[in-house]
Amino acid sequence: MFDHSFFDPVYDRRDSGAIKYNNLAEDTIPMWIADMDFKSPPAVEAALEKTVKHGIYGYGDTDEEYDDAVIAWYERRMGWKIEKEQILKIPGVLFGVAAAVRAVTEPKESVLICQPVYHPFAYLISDNQRKTVVSELILKDGRYEINFVDFENKIRDEKVKAFVLCSPHNPIGRVWTKEELTKMAEICRKYDVYIISDEIHSDFIYPGYKHTPLSSLSDEIAERTITCLAPTKTFNLAGLQAAHLIVPNQALRARIRKECSATCYSHLNIMAAAATKAAYQYGDEWLEGLIRYLGENAAILRKAFHEDFPVTALDMEGTYLAWLDCRKLRMSPSELDDFFRNKAGVLLNNGKIFGAGGQGFMRMNLACPKSVLLSAVSRIDHAVKSM
Repeated sequence: MFDHSFFDPVYDRRDSGAIKYNNLAEDTIPMWIADMDFKSPPAVEAALEKTVKHGIYGYGDTDEEYDDAVIAWYERRMGWKIEKEQILKIPGVLFGVAAAVRAVTEPKESVLICQPVYHPFAYLISDNQRKTVVSELILKDGRYEINFVDFENKIRDEKVKAFVLCSPHNPIGRVWTKEELTKMAEICRKYDVYIISDEIHSDFIYPGYKHTPLSSLSDEIAERTITCLAPTKTFNLAGLQAAHLIVPNQALRARIRKECSATCYSHLNIMAAAATKAAYQYGDEWLEGLIRYLGENAAILRKAFHEDFPVTALDMEGTYLAWLDCRKLRMSPSELDDFFRNKAGVLLNNGKIFGAGGQGFMRMNLACPKSVLLSAVSRIDHAVKSM
């Protein structure tokens, strides 16, 4: 069983090439970029050691066991049946989102996102010469909702061709309900819009909530959906670069494969393949322990940042990224950056980068040992009280 003894140790990552710690003052706690400060499952480490000990690192490819492991994971964890031929292997989810955008739209055509949302979506849309259309989420009683009237109006009026969905949603931590997903999908079907569904955080779901893969809603919805998945968030493997696109529509799959081929990308590296297979085969118990641990971290944050404190933490339904409402501090985005980094000594993501609706908010990564979180919370509390 994986408990506190596995997730409590604090590891020094400063000389490991970790982006999270680059150019960081020694006394600053980094809680920004979305990777974890926990070791990956022991089965992953063993698989990588076996690959390293072989000593020959030539061209490699995935095998039938790899596909079976991916398929079995989603079937037993989510009740979602994937067929082998539907899987496209890619180096990362953003690579897949960009390839899908190019496959289903033409330059200058419109792609919809719901902000505040993972900020690279807007960049990759514009970088691929498409038009970014935004439907702002509504914050109601401390919980974000889709503005379905605006959502449909934007799709119709802007002649949207593709919608990039974040499910569960980063940075707000929402796990969309089956009813919400169905309504989004039906509007997209009505206007012949393809859905590119980023479900990279779908393994991080807290008790009382359930992730529904969009493509599992119906065959009709699956035919217009490209699902983006990866083991990298789940098992802390981002540096190994492995991900998958699930595309049931054969003709659509061929178009996306062509876009991937245009980059000369054809197969995963052997380290990524070994780690991914081991994680999906043997990672269940480790993940269940991790989710319990993250849930405890979320409870610590909620208790510290309550409604009487000028920084409040919205309830987390999924992901390990907390969304902090800092509007009571009455600071500009640059002032918030300065306050958290220089006054509190905690590096967070500024909400402004996720869209206009993120102004006044900060994103905080809770995937760290409890001692680190408690230190960060104490620092922020002290900085607030010293104002």
